[in-house]
Order: sequence, then C-alpha cells, then structure tokens
Amino acid sequence: MTGHFRTLVLISALMGLFMAVGYLIGGEGGMLIAFLLAAGTNLFAYWNGDKLVLSMYGAREVDASTAPELVGLVRELAGRAGLPMPRVYIVESEQPNAFATGRNPEHAAVAATTGILRILTRDELAGVLGHELTHVRNRDSMTMTIAATIAGAVGMLAHFAFFFGAGRGGDERGSPLGAVGAIAMMILAPLAATLVQLAISRGREFEADRGGAEISGNPMGLASALAKLEAGAQALPNLQAEQHPATAHLFIVNPLSGGGMQSLFSTHPSTERRIERLREIAGAMGQGSGWTSATATGRTAPQQHGSHSSGTVPSSGSAPRRAGPWG
Repeated sequence: MTGHFRTLVLISALMGLFMAVGYLIGGEGGMLIAFLLAAGTNLFAYWNGDKLVLSMYGAREVDASTAPELVGLVRELAGRAGLPMPRVYIVESEQPNAFATGRNPEHAAVAATTGILRILTRDELAGVLGHELTHVRNRDSMTMTIAATIAGAVGMLAHFAFFFGAGRGGDERGSPLGAVGAIAMMILAPLAATLVQLAISRGREFEADRGGAEISGNPMGLASALAKLEAGAQALPNLQAEQHPATAHLFIVNPLSGGGMQSLFSTHPSTERRIERLREIAGAMGQGSGWTSATATGRTAPQQHGSHSSGTVPSSGSAPRRAGPWG
C-alpha cells in the first residue's frame, strides 16, 4: 500500500468514525449533521489553517533583505523540488524546530525557529528544509490539518453523546445509546480518532524524511539535524506548542515535553527509527557515514539561559563545521 493511498484510507476511516458517532447520537439525522459539521470545519481549515498557525506562533515573515542566507537556501531547495517559492518565516523560540503549512504549494509557508537557525550547519538545515518542502509538495500540512480537525470534532461529538445518551436514556431523538453506551463512546471514540490521526502523521514524517534526503542530496545531514533537534526539544520547552498541542504534528520533531505514556501518543515516530531509515537511504545513494547520533546529540544539545551551541558535528574524520549565520 503506497503512502498516499494509506493516508486516504485513514482519512476515510476518520470521516466514517465521525459519522458513526453522529448516528449513535441522533440516528440518520445525527449522521447528516455530523457530515455537514465535518465539511464545514474542514472548509474553514482549508482556507484559514495556515494563517491561524502562523499567528499562534507569532511567526515573522522574512525576505532576501532581512534573512538572505535562509531565504536563499529555501529558494535553492524549492527549485530542486520543482516547487514555487514559499513564504519564509522565523519564530522566536529557543527550541530548535521547524514546520510548514499552507493549503497547497502555491500558498505554502516554511517556518524555522531562532533556535534551529542557531545550532545547525548549512547541510543540516538543508535537510530539515527539504523535509518541510516535501510536506508542501505532498500537501501533508492540509492532510494533517483535516485529520486533526476531524479527530477534535470526534471528541466533541463523543462528549455530546454522553449528555444525550446518559441524560435521555437513549430513547429520544433517535439515539440508540444508553448511559453505558454513552460513557463508552465518550472514551473510545476520541481514542480511536487519535490513534488514526497518529498513524497518518507518523507515516507522513517517514515520507518527508525520504523526500528531504533526496532534495538536499544529503541523508546524513538530515539525520544529524534530527539528533540535534531531538536533544533540543527535550532540553528546551516550546511554550506556544504547549499551549496549542493540536499543532504538534506540524513540526519536524515533537515540540511537546514529557515522556512515558505520552510518548505512545506522539505525533512523530521515534528519532532513532527515522535516523536508521536515513542511514538506509544514504546507503542506497552510495553515501557512507562516519557519524553517530550519540556523538551529535552529546555535542550539540542547546543550553539554557540563552547560551549558544557551537552547532558542530563530526563528519568522517574532517574538522567540525560551524553553523552558518542564519539570523
């Protein structure tokens, strides 16, 4: 099953779950209302999702005069990917991270945090931006916005099911739910929707890693970047993401703090698995690597209180490279 077909199947499953919850609340009428609600929320997300996300993070648009190195690199990679030049933004956040948004390649935006610009080399940043441009090319941002919107709406409907089912005994307004069924629906429906959403998100991340490796031409540059970003995300909080956890799937690494059970519901596959796949891609491209994720993570983790990382990473016996002046 190809990645795009699998995503289509999972999105269809989310829509089906949404309508099923509507049916259990109010019979055929409830199912129709659920369908109309899903269509309306997705239409709103389609036209306004990018503006909302950029506003949430206080993203500042830059151009060739205000951030020439960053904008020039994005332009070069977009040309390699056969994409129109996206808008470029910088987010004031010490946590190193990046995301892309927009309903299609003609209305796309790529955003990088000040933290990521501080610690990555040019090769590493090229891999990250190639990853984000792959999301743009595959229209993943819109796919994931739709998935997140439907999953959130399923949770909302499930709570309605509790009140309608438990409060009315399941006999009025065509609802087949009783109190026990309403409670079960309130718990199980959002859980099922979340698991489907996570399956979509994790699959899209693997595809974007492959695309980022191909666009940048340097799989291990992206692998090195992922190790640094994982260390940075664990060391430094992203306050905006903590306030808006539904947007976590947009970032190249999970921006939310926490572990344990929360890691089971992460919107991203493990960084170790992603790096291993990038190693395989590098091998298929005939590229060797003297780099290890443990070395990169140990040498480049960002520090607190505004101190800057050197942004260096060993590479096959050569001297460490200095991160570029990205802004």
